[in-house]
Amino acid sequence: MKLSQQIKPISYLKAHAAELVRNLGENPGPLVITQNGEAKAVLQDIESYEQTQETMALLKILALGTRQIEEGKVHPAADALQRLRDKNSEL
Repeated sequence: MKLSQQIKPISYLKAHAAELVRNLGENPGPLVITQNGEAKAVLQDIESYEQTQETMALLKILALGTRQIEEGKVHPAADALQRLRDKNSEL
C-alpha cells in the first residue's frame, strides 16, 4: 500500500483504533498520524518494528567497527589468533 494512503488524522485514530491495529497486522507498514495537518507519530506492526530495531542494532555495530578501524584499534586476525595460541600454550 502506498504511504500516501497510510496517513490518518488523530481524530480517525481515536475513532477507529481497533480497526487500524487490525489493519496493521494484515497490511504491514507504517501508518502516519497527523495532528493539525502535520505528521506527529507513526504506528507500525510489531514485526516491522522488531525488524527496524534489529537493523538499527546492526548499523550501530557497523558504525562502531568503522570507527575502531579509523582509530587504529584493530589488529590482524592472524596476530589475535597467535596471541590466543600463546596464552593457551602457557596453561
